[in-house]
Amino acid sequence: MSVAPHFQRVALIGFGLIGGSIARAAKLQGLASEIVTTARSEKTRARVAELGIVDHVVATNVEAVKDADLVILCIPVGACGPVAQEIAAHLKPGAIISDVGSVKGAIVRDMAPHLPQGIHFVPAHPVAGTEHSGPDSGFAELFINRWCILTPPEGVDAAAVDRLRAFWAALGAKVEIMTPDHHDLVLAITSHLPHLIAYTIVGTADELQQVTESEVIKFSAGGFRDFTRIAASDPTMWRDVFLANKEAVLEMLGTFNEDLAKLTRAIRRGDGEALFDHFTRTRAIRRGIVEIGQDSAAPDFGRPHPPLTKQ
Repeated sequence: MSVAPHFQRVALIGFGLIGGSIARAAKLQGLASEIVTTARSEKTRARVAELGIVDHVVATNVEAVKDADLVILCIPVGACGPVAQEIAAHLKPGAIISDVGSVKGAIVRDMAPHLPQGIHFVPAHPVAGTEHSGPDSGFAELFINRWCILTPPEGVDAAAVDRLRAFWAALGAKVEIMTPDHHDLVLAITSHLPHLIAYTIVGTADELQQVTESEVIKFSAGGFRDFTRIAASDPTMWRDVFLANKEAVLEMLGTFNEDLAKLTRAIRRGDGEALFDHFTRTRAIRRGIVEIGQDSAAPDFGRPHPPLTKQ
């Protein structure tokens, strides 16, 4: 078993769910001598200082990256390019710089041109999260048995990639390496399109004239309730995701619309066999997800239920 990497100074730019979880897990695992962070909001910086999770909270991105040998941008995808330009001249020679965005092609295009020679750029995407955000939302166990995908551009130092791989493994993640474009295609169908559908369904329910808002909330069955959880995700982050991964999302959306048209025809024609075959195939995918440990097989998705008491 390889020894977990140790960094002298880790800088986290942004401190929401992902940044906060990295800080908590890295501190618990002893992966850094010093963790420093910053956030755009003064209120957020003050709250991080109150929590006492990191060693230093500073006011600017430039201050945060000073002497850091690992810098992770934990900010919306659309902000990564400007921040890379801002901090480029202040990065420590030999430092590893990474991110946590769920789009990788745009990250490489936006960040790489600003980074000087001698800086090791290894984009990353921890495929983990909740619908919550902010400095209080993180927890050290977030990445356990979840995937973290690294998408190093061509020519990046292999030792730097291995070091970041070991860092994420020490946080509990399973690490995969793929190209940025392939990552974006895979995530378009497994993450981005489901979020777009969830936002659409919840928005449609909100616009229905014949169903009141109180009824939508009161009678939300399991399916709609789970869509609302996804649709409660950070709007800034997801706006940037859809704009940055436009081509792949549109490609997957086209395929989805074709499949939806097939189901529409089957319902209109009363074709129960077509519906049954489709639902059987999709049910098998759910079983596969449970079998590889990416979700629980517990009834009702593991939700707790109060005991039934006799009246």
